Amino acid sequence: MKEKRTITPEDLYKLKSVSDPQLAANGEDCLFVETQMLEKENKYCSNLFYINTKEKNKPVQWTFGENRNSSPRWSPDGTQIAFVSDRSGKGQIYVMDAKGGEARQLTKCPNGASNPVWSPDGTRIAFNAALKKDESVTSAEKKEKKEDQPPVPLEVEKMKYKSDASGFWDGKYTHIAFVEVENGKIELLTSEENDFQLHSWSPCGKKLAITADLSEEKDTSFINDVFFIDIETKKLQKITSGTGSFGHVTWSPNGKYLGMFGHEKEFKNATLSKIWIYETEMEKLHCLTADSDLLVGDYAIGDFQQGAVTPGILWGEDNHSFYFLATDHGNTVVYYGTIDGELYPALLDRQHVYGLTTGGKIDRAVVAISRPAKPGDLHFLNVSTGELEQLTNVNEEFLNGIDLAEAEPFEFQSSDNWNLHGWMMKPVNFKEGEKYPLILEIHGGPHAMYANTYFHEFQSLAAQGFAVLFINPRGSHGYGQTFVDAVRGDYGGKDYEDIMDAVDHVLVSFDFIDSDRLGVTGGSYGGFMTNWIVGHTNRFKAAVTQRSISNWISFYGVSDIGYYFTDWQIKSGLHDVTTLWKHSPLAYVDNIETPLLILHSEKDFRCPIEQAEQLFIALKDRKKPTKFIRFPEANHELSRSGKPNLRISRLNYIIGWFKDYL
Repeated sequence: MKEKRTITPEDLYKLKSVSDPQLAANGEDCLFVETQMLEKENKYCSNLFYINTKEKNKPVQWTFGENRNSSPRWSPDGTQIAFVSDRSGKGQIYVMDAKGGEARQLTKCPNGASNPVWSPDGTRIAFNAALKKDESVTSAEKKEKKEDQPPVPLEVEKMKYKSDASGFWDGKYTHIAFVEVENGKIELLTSEENDFQLHSWSPCGKKLAITADLSEEKDTSFINDVFFIDIETKKLQKITSGTGSFGHVTWSPNGKYLGMFGHEKEFKNATLSKIWIYETEMEKLHCLTADSDLLVGDYAIGDFQQGAVTPGILWGEDNHSFYFLATDHGNTVVYYGTIDGELYPALLDRQHVYGLTTGGKIDRAVVAISRPAKPGDLHFLNVSTGELEQLTNVNEEFLNGIDLAEAEPFEFQSSDNWNLHGWMMKPVNFKEGEKYPLILEIHGGPHAMYANTYFHEFQSLAAQGFAVLFINPRGSHGYGQTFVDAVRGDYGGKDYEDIMDAVDHVLVSFDFIDSDRLGVTGGSYGGFMTNWIVGHTNRFKAAVTQRSISNWISFYGVSDIGYYFTDWQIKSGLHDVTTLWKHSPLAYVDNIETPLLILHSEKDFRCPIEQAEQLFIALKDRKKPTKFIRFPEANHELSRSGKPNLRISRLNYIIGWFKDYL
């Protein structure tokens, strides 16, 4: 028998991610996306695979090459597939016959096309495309800029002029168009200086459900309304009230109901997303889960899955029932619901369901599931029995030779009697009677959730002999509205106490932890909290802060979300710099004695690198032990979707720092 070894950061090159399962209307044919990192090319490669859920044979690869192929969508009759591929440069819409053959390119949009949605009769495909004022959706793709082209100034007149995802705004707006499948003729449906997001096509074929913010003053507007757009006249009909944020819009098969996720911003970005139903005949919108503390959607945090898609309400053929994903107590689960308000879990277990598809059926589903020691695979769910049958095992050969750590969940009470939930991961080669160093991991958000899911960072630390502690403190999703809202205006308060209470709890409950060898790390909000912790206690012997916040005063003006996020979360602004400074870790830099490694990305617009620069210079000026690592060509998403070599370098820096000091 082959002797097993522990996992390494470099093993990310060997692991494959499966995501975005799509079940055809016959309930048997299923497509999904398999993604892996290519070491030599230092990029990601995605291809489409097919599996029959009845025969359950080995998956068959349908696209090939080293490009990104994604978003597979069945035609209504199941004879064709639309998907997005960047094989011609930018991502464009392609179609291929389900029986085989070459894929045919349908779009040649100047900046690419995305989000294919079939018309009910299968003759057209709607999609999103980003366009500047002078660009046509039918124009050929742009040629690459010449290297000797002189730089031009960037004119800025609005506050929302940059984003972490796309950099500086360059004049493009996201529009909606459709293409005739037979002849490739394209028609643009939206115009003007607004961004529109496509969701679904009405069963009658005459309308699309879309979302947009049509406010005149968009810098201070954070709504997202749902509209119908008439295919023939291009007229918009607004169906939400301009007071909330809505998305994931889907039609019932008979067109009488529209289901959507959304909220009315009662608690700003800490508001739980709920299910809303729009009755098309009565023109009436109501919240189906108004009295529930259930959070709809997938808010679990991980660092492995690529291209995961959260579907909206998946209607059944009875026009009455539907399924959806929900985030609940460290898990994401599958729920069943009806338009009468009936709700109950259809799949409730210790897992992260990061993909769901039903093909419009009531009795079956295909789910993508990850667990702490299982990176992720597709499973067939028999809804009536609740039985799961595994369909894919994409990492079987590799994982057969690897020892992974399990995560043991636990619950405890905070010092002020709040119920809290976390996990302890033992070192992989754990031996009874020995003492081990502990790494405390803190998630970002703060409105997100650690879950029963695979985390390559945690596994890499456990493989090196570290125990890993991770919890969901106040502010985390999955535990109700009061819990998630409790952090706002209290950064570094009860959230800090929750985390320290967790450390105290595990030191008593797990006798293998060496209390003299504690480390702490986290990214984004977790980076803020890491900075806060080392400024308020010296019990940690080493710390790694990642993509962090250190100064709320400067964050207000430099972050892509700073001017409103600061108000929402700290409940203050530049009118009250005393409060902003009180919540800033930089204010407590004189107290920091813990050796601190600072990791930050050059192109992070969410928590700009100046936050790290301020902290580093302040520490060095005070002769404190610190080191600063800057990652080029990376943004806030480095740990999840950054350049493969940089993701692995980041993990090795973290491991190296803790090995040096613990």
